[in-house]
Amino acid sequence: MPQTVQVGSILVKESLMPELLGLEIEGLEVEQYSANWNLIGTLDGFALDRKLRDAGWNFFFMAGEVKAMFLGAIGAKKIQNALYRIFEKAVEKPYNALEVTGIVRKRFLGMPFTVVSAHWRHIQQSCYLNAQNGRWTFHGAMWHRSAVERELRFRSAVLS
Repeated sequence: MPQTVQVGSILVKESLMPELLGLEIEGLEVEQYSANWNLIGTLDGFALDRKLRDAGWNFFFMAGEVKAMFLGAIGAKKIQNALYRIFEKAVEKPYNALEVTGIVRKRFLGMPFTVVSAHWRHIQQSCYLNAQNGRWTFHGAMWHRSAVERELRFRSAVLS
């Protein structure tokens, strides 16, 4: 059975694990959560961010919150199913990590329900968000690498 997910838990895509384990981060415990996602056991978002920055990597935090809801009391299996629904939304996003930011129990007309909220995170070496395949993307806008390099050369020429 997968480990219990709490507020502050970090989940990382399986495809990133060889690079992440190759960094040999002290205190990093990884456990399989689902077929494509692993749970970082001992480090929260802030601690993992510090360790990754020390290793020369970047850990981006995406502002948009993703939520899933379920009826009834809080249970590990129900939280796992809510996270699976959030993982399905990862197909449209290129991010490789997720931080659970809230598990809140509520009531509506006497019926208990729980809202699981999370934020996308992204781990990569480059300091530019999604610098891959010759393109940089940010919030849906796309720039060719050559255009960005031209702009940076122009700015450096103007400043000198």
